[in-house]
Amino acid sequence: MKLFKFSLLFLVAGSSLFAQNQKFTIAEAVNGLRSNLATKNISQFSWSDDHKSFYQATKNGYLTTEVASLKQDTLVSLYQINKNLAPNLQLKSFPRITFINGSKGFFTQNSKYFWVEKTGKEWNVKEWITLEKAAENVEIFGNNQGFVYTIKNNLYLNLNGKITAITNDENQDIVNGQAVHQREFGIDKGIFVSPDNSKIAFYRMDQTMVTDYPIIDWSVTPAVNNNIKYPMAGALSHHVTLGIFDIKTGKTTFLKVDGDPEQYLTAITWNPDSKSVFVGVLNRDQNHLKMNQYNAASGDLAKTIFEEKSDIYVEPQHPLLFFPNSSSDFIWQSQRTGYNHLFHYNLEKGLVAQLTKGDWSVTDVLGFNEKKKEIFYASTQETPLERHLYKINWTSFKTQKLDAEAGMHAGILSKDGSWLYDSFSNANSPRVVNLINTNTAKSKNILTSENTLKNYQRPEIKNVTLKADDGTPLYGKIILPTDFDPNKKYPTIVYLYNGPHAQLVTNSFPASGNLWYEFMAQRGYVVFTMDGRGSSNRGLKFEQAVFRHLGEVEMKDQLKGVDYLKSLPYVDADKMGIHGWSFGGFMTTSFMLKHPEVFKVGVAGGPVIDWKMYEIMYTERYMDSPQNNPEGYKQANLLDKVQNLKGKLLMIHGAQDNVVVWQHSMKFLKAAVDNGVQLDYFVYPGHEHNVLGKDRVHLMQKVTDYFDEYLK
Repeated sequence: MKLFKFSLLFLVAGSSLFAQNQKFTIAEAVNGLRSNLATKNISQFSWSDDHKSFYQATKNGYLTTEVASLKQDTLVSLYQINKNLAPNLQLKSFPRITFINGSKGFFTQNSKYFWVEKTGKEWNVKEWITLEKAAENVEIFGNNQGFVYTIKNNLYLNLNGKITAITNDENQDIVNGQAVHQREFGIDKGIFVSPDNSKIAFYRMDQTMVTDYPIIDWSVTPAVNNNIKYPMAGALSHHVTLGIFDIKTGKTTFLKVDGDPEQYLTAITWNPDSKSVFVGVLNRDQNHLKMNQYNAASGDLAKTIFEEKSDIYVEPQHPLLFFPNSSSDFIWQSQRTGYNHLFHYNLEKGLVAQLTKGDWSVTDVLGFNEKKKEIFYASTQETPLERHLYKINWTSFKTQKLDAEAGMHAGILSKDGSWLYDSFSNANSPRVVNLINTNTAKSKNILTSENTLKNYQRPEIKNVTLKADDGTPLYGKIILPTDFDPNKKYPTIVYLYNGPHAQLVTNSFPASGNLWYEFMAQRGYVVFTMDGRGSSNRGLKFEQAVFRHLGEVEMKDQLKGVDYLKSLPYVDADKMGIHGWSFGGFMTTSFMLKHPEVFKVGVAGGPVIDWKMYEIMYTERYMDSPQNNPEGYKQANLLDKVQNLKGKLLMIHGAQDNVVVWQHSMKFLKAAVDNGVQLDYFVYPGHEHNVLGKDRVHLMQKVTDYFDEYLK
């Protein structure tokens, strides 16, 4: 009997030991955290209108949970929905419902919109409206009476079933109601319904002056050309105006915005009284912003609220945020002090106060508690490697941190500001979700996810802080091979991006930052990644260090990482590889040509090769125009440096890339042929800038195989 118990104990221990030696498949390394290794989450979380409960989606319905007791109940089920739908409309999976309150909401299915409403214990479903199948960019009125949407390049209104064409431009190069300026400056839409639902502001973009750019669809025979408008640095840009459609009169008035027609119109915001519209007017040089107020009825300029200027660039990212029940006071987010902070403005008095201050950035504004005069936000106040949740009183400026644990926190505030949904992860916690009482700062845990990677062979991960040549701290991570032996020397891969608006290194789960890094660690590689100057969430000085010379400061910083790696006895300095995509592809190619002695192998995906061929808004912000900065563009241009290649280089591109157009790598190939330089090349037909879905597994297998063949 004792022997049996011992054997059983050995069997259990042995299976546990075996389980922890499990290795990632390439599919798990690439897509696992979105599939079989996904950590448990609360799906489609939303607060109830009275903030006393919250809703979440399950596979076959929605649950409602009381905040006070955490008692759960079914709110509505798939069975209840289908019971009231015609046979031809039956749903196989539960739709995403937008709840107006606990007994009413709506969902959409195949261009049809349905109301769901609870009467007694029954949920009734009735068809609300059917939009044209070609309808896109749909905006629903705040009173749920109307829909505004685009079909191709024109804008339409469906008000209680009556359809009105707001625009009727026959020229396909005049686009209405869609996002403009290549979705830069925080722009993510082109339709703005007034708070009182009486008017519709919309972008009108005239692209007739922008050169056509071909994107070839190779999936059909013969292949078909789909032209896009892609304004390149230094070339002509599109002209944008803002129209105001008055629903009552049926007339459109365009705002009388003075200035260069190639300027940028950003931060579109309705005044809560619906009488005026605010527009951030940014010059093409992107160094002078005017925040203008326009009369919505006449289109006339009412006044300029403030201006921001810079010797480098001004980059507005957010619309105005008005205080609750105010048509005169608002918050403006600005980096004017070197970090993104909140500024309180009044339409009559101008700047009232800078609300947040310090060498850190506000990364998100979550909402208000009007009664207590509190604003809730997320920031890098503790460290750039984490995000934490705070509240600040907008009159006393008293600030309080609301979360307790280290990591990357994201919050959803209840309508009245009394409760905060706090979801976070850190190196050791896959996901924890708490409900924070914003009055007491006490929290209730509603989810602690299990570690889905616990049975896998995990590498040791070390946080690294290096210093740039000006003393700036640079944060990185080194991932050691599994079964690490400090007496061995290992091939090493540097993964990088190091461009604006991106941050690779944070205190989040998994600690490595990417399961592919761990996959490579299981194959005997050291992997290193670091955010150099130019990357985000470190303030303007850090980001703007690269101005007019993209690639140079970034390489200096990454070379500090290389020096660190070479100082480690277990890094084989003769077997170092580098990999990156997009800006990281530009950086990878730059290293292979400008510092050809450093890396033996490089894999560059979707790389910018010549910044003159990249889009205006992004490129001219960081490089100025080619006309004003010819030396900077020449320095960054990789076409005349291909002859420097010594190591093995694999370049990869999506055949339908409309961000870094295919011509970048095609011209690089031509330069290689002209110079008798050999390199490897692979194209992903059907993919735009990023290779996603199941084909990404193929991509990362190719990258892995390339390092295995030439670096080991």
